[in-house]
Amino acid sequence: MRAGKLDRTISIERESEIVTPSGGVVTTWTNLATVRAQIVTQSASEFSTGYGEAEAGTVVFRIRYLDGITTADRVTYEGAHYNVKEISEIGRRRGLELRAVVTR
Repeated sequence: MRAGKLDRTISIERESEIVTPSGGVVTTWTNLATVRAQIVTQSASEFSTGYGEAEAGTVVFRIRYLDGITTADRVTYEGAHYNVKEISEIGRRRGLELRAVVTR
């Protein structure tokens, strides 16, 4: 993976729960890592769902390998939040491709 192609900065966030001083539980997103990335594809495509067809913006981010990323995490890029739907390993721990869909 060539460093020159990693020309974007993204944040990978994980959902966590925090207990407030009053005893309530608040769900928040915690920054897991801020990494350099390459946008491989960016499109608005139709996905077939159980209730019919829906349009969603899909982006594939390519990053260096980072252990512990799951589909429960999300990516923040240029102020927009993307849910990670699929993770593909490139080579033997060389990199990852994160297929993400914009949240609404």
